[in-house]
Formats: sequence, C-alpha cells, structure tokens
Amino acid sequence: MKVRSHDLLRVLLSATERVKRKLGNQRQELAAAADRDKMRLYGDLINASLHLIPVGAASAQLINYYDKNCAPITVPLDPALSAAANAQKYYKDYRKAQTAERILTGRIAEGEQELIYLDSVFDSLTRATSTRELEELRRELEEQGYLKRQKGKQKPPPPMKALCFRSDDGFTIYVGRNNLENDRLTLRTARGGDIWFHTKNIPGSHVIVVTEGQTPPDRTLEQAAILAATHSKAADSVQVPVDYTAAKYVKKPSGAKPGMVIYTDNRTAYVNPDPQLCERLRVE
Repeated sequence: MKVRSHDLLRVLLSATERVKRKLGNQRQELAAAADRDKMRLYGDLINASLHLIPVGAASAQLINYYDKNCAPITVPLDPALSAAANAQKYYKDYRKAQTAERILTGRIAEGEQELIYLDSVFDSLTRATSTRELEELRRELEEQGYLKRQKGKQKPPPPMKALCFRSDDGFTIYVGRNNLENDRLTLRTARGGDIWFHTKNIPGSHVIVVTEGQTPPDRTLEQAAILAATHSKAADSVQVPVDYTAAKYVKKPSGAKPGMVIYTDNRTAYVNPDPQLCERLRVE
C-alpha cells in the first residue's frame, strides 16, 4: 500500500508546498497594503501645503494636521513630478493598495481552505487499506485538477459503500472513507433527522447515525463520536472534540471542494479514539 500510494503522496506534498509558498507571498503583499493609510495621509498633507513645496524637491517637511500636536513629518516626493502630481500619485497608490487588500484577503482565505482540503485527502490516504480506496482518491485528485486524467483509462467501478457499524443500541452508523464518500454520505444518503458527526477543525470522516425517526440514546451518540475521532487525523490523540448536529443543518457551500461543508446548531463531545470499539461495532 505504501508503494502504491507513493505517487499520490508526492502529489499532495507538492501541492501543499505550492499553496504554502503562494500564501506566504500573498501575506507579504497584504502586509505592504496595510500601510495604505500613510499614502492617503501624504496625499492630504501635500495638497494642504502645495505652495510650500519647491519644484524638484525629493522630500518635504510638512505639518501633520491629523496629529494632536501638529508634529512635522517628512514626506518623500518624486522630484520629476509637481507637488500636485505627487499628491495624486499617493492617492492612486492608496486606491491600488485598498483594492489589493480586498483581493488578497479573498485569495488568502481560498488558499487556507485549499490547505485544509489537501490535509483531508492526506488523512484519507493514511487510512486507506485497499487498492480500491487508493483508486477513489486518485479519481478525486483527477477531478480536482491535481492529477492528469489517464488517457484510455477504463470506466471507474461503482463508488464504494461507506463503512457500516451498529451501535450497542441497534442504530446503524455509516462512516465515510474519503471526501467523495463523505459528500455522498452526508448530502445524499443521510436524511434530515439523522445525526451527523465530524471532528472539530480536524480532518476526518463524516459519520452518520441513521435514526429512522427515533431519538438515539446517549450511548449511541458517544459511540458515533468515538467512530468519528478514530477515523480522523486525531486518531492517536485523547479528548478529541467532535461536533454533531442534525443532518438537515449540514450544507455544502457553492463551489466548495469535496468533503467541505458548513453546519449550524451543533454540540461538541470530547471522546477518546477507540479502534477496538470500532472493530467490535463493525458490520461486515
């Protein structure tokens, strides 16, 4: 499995490094744009002192009327421009920085979401136990543009079924193996009254308790939370936070990557992963 998953791991590591580099550059640009208010200040001070600035000056000592003490401030100038033109240039740079901040803020948020997505695929890869699971992950990466589609490739087999468990109270519990399966499980299989589980801010499987109109007892909810914690990146941790809510409160934002959802009306349980419990509850 390690040999067969090596190319997928390489793709994920490469994509992660690329996104991190891009985010680093964008954050530097955003930090530079944060200084934009100084550009507007310089423009205002130049306009208020046009008659005091000599032609060809490289800088000017101007009174800062915005300072409570009216302290003087040195304003850099372009000697090739008139005082009025220097003021307009500062205003232009201010507007440009303002636009850059808005664009960069959005792109940084997108980059951070992409890192979360890549981390979720990596988590699924570490838990894959069959060639079929690797093929589903490969198909997911192809669909998302991280891998080139193989020409002449045969039609993929039908999607795998989610892992199935039964709680000690007799409730069926489904666990997704990867993001594509998580989407199918949460958005297609689950009914509104079913209970959805996922580790809080940690990559992992979507878990669904099938209620069939009944109210699951606390023991079933706890076991479902343990399943979610065990099938997550926090499988080796303790006191793992797991959010849970009715499936009807789980939505997929437009354009979101596989497995990415938002949810409301949730509560949080803290549980310890338990592979032995998972094995005992597993339905073959």
